[in-house]
Amino acid sequence: MVEMTPQVLGYMAGFLTTVAFVPQVLHVFRTRSTKDVSLGMFLLFSSGVALWLVYGVWISSWPVIWTNVVTLALSLCVLWAKWKWR
Repeated sequence: MVEMTPQVLGYMAGFLTTVAFVPQVLHVFRTRSTKDVSLGMFLLFSSGVALWLVYGVWISSWPVIWTNVVTLALSLCVLWAKWKWR
């Protein structure tokens, strides 16, 4: 059994919130439709995730860094699709 530490909790929380975006990204790329995706929400969200990434680097927190790198990549995929398949 894994001992619960702040690092483990951070990785678990980050994993769950990051994986939550996978179904949206898959749906967008399968359907090539972004009509129901809010551009404003994803721009704000991506900006917030980028700031979390900077914060993670600033405090040298690997759970914050890795999960926000992946989340930002997924979010940018949706933004790219929104631009490409308007």
